[in-house]
Amino acid sequence: MDAAAVLDLAQDALVVAAKLGAPILITSLVVGFAISLVQSITQIQEVTLSFVPKAVAVAVAMIVCGQWMIAEMVSFTTELFDRIPSLVSGG
Repeated sequence: MDAAAVLDLAQDALVVAAKLGAPILITSLVVGFAISLVQSITQIQEVTLSFVPKAVAVAVAMIVCGQWMIAEMVSFTTELFDRIPSLVSGG
């Protein structure tokens, strides 16, 4: 296994991690920004006011995107297992 193969595997793993994390992170970012905007307009500074809606939104995003996320992980893992013979033989 040469350096190019390791870098290729690392790049693929980072791309899959970014794809899997994006729906959750973007949902949390959008909801957090909206709640912060409401808090700054109304001057209500309550911690649970920002935490609970973000937790609910992330749970909904996981329910909506969960099947796709699992399919992506299974596809990536299958591809990794298919690559094992070429990685071991060095070709």
